[in-house]
Amino acid sequence: MAISKEEVIYVARLARLEFTDEEIEEFTHQLGKVLDYIEKLKELDVEGVEPTYHPLKDLVSVMRKDEVKRSLTQEEALANAPDAAKGHFRVPKIIETS
Repeated sequence: MAISKEEVIYVARLARLEFTDEEIEEFTHQLGKVLDYIEKLKELDVEGVEPTYHPLKDLVSVMRKDEVKRSLTQEEALANAPDAAKGHFRVPKIIETS
């Protein structure tokens, strides 16, 4: 399946991306190859193949359970703060004005 330069330019504009003419030529070629591969995949017979969300069907989560636990109080959180005021961390101003 071919894709035109105009279609690549259109999609780039929708994504608010700017490319040089050389990049557009390269992306046109690359996207054309991707679309050709997708067309080839459409030829596969997937009748009777069960859809999966992950290739390792019996995958088990190794993360801990998300359980409600006691958290720090405001005082505990600020206990080691180098500078705190009115219940908040105070940090140096980092915004520069031009």
